[in-house]
Amino acid sequence: MKNNIILIGYMGCGKTSLGKKLSYKERIALLDTDKMIEQKQGMTVSEIFDEKGEGAFRVMETECLKEIMGYSEKYVISVGGGLPVKEENRELLKELGSVVYLRAKPDTIFERLKNDTSRPLLRGDDPKGKIESMIKQRGPVYELAADCIVDVDEKGYEVIIGEILEALKGSGK
Repeated sequence: MKNNIILIGYMGCGKTSLGKKLSYKERIALLDTDKMIEQKQGMTVSEIFDEKGEGAFRVMETECLKEIMGYSEKYVISVGGGLPVKEENRELLKELGSVVYLRAKPDTIFERLKNDTSRPLLRGDDPKGKIESMIKQRGPVYELAADCIVDVDEKGYEVIIGEILEALKGSGK
């Protein structure tokens, strides 16, 4: 099977930004599951959450992964923060390639997202508390899904990309 590089982690950990830079460096295309779903649905992730609900969005994520399974080229794939929570999705990710968990501390995430109003799961009171709680819940799930873990706090893109490539080389994938 092709060896895609799949980036997972909590929102704001850098999956999309790092994905763009990694795909450029490795000369392979980037797929972003959230963007694929938005294009297919003709609405943003926030609009999907508001109009169809989180459950419907999670089904769309699984369908997106199944679609990617049929692609023949190698990609860097950035997935939504909640996608690996579903066991079926974790299994599909493992089949698709090497899974890299971009781990960030709650304080890092909060600083990156505190002014971002496009994140439906962070609306309302105490976004920092929500981030801490969700990372506590999702962290072990991300670890289950990952072939390797790269900490991203206080590091530049080049350092993180180097660590990703080194970790993947070390994992034999």
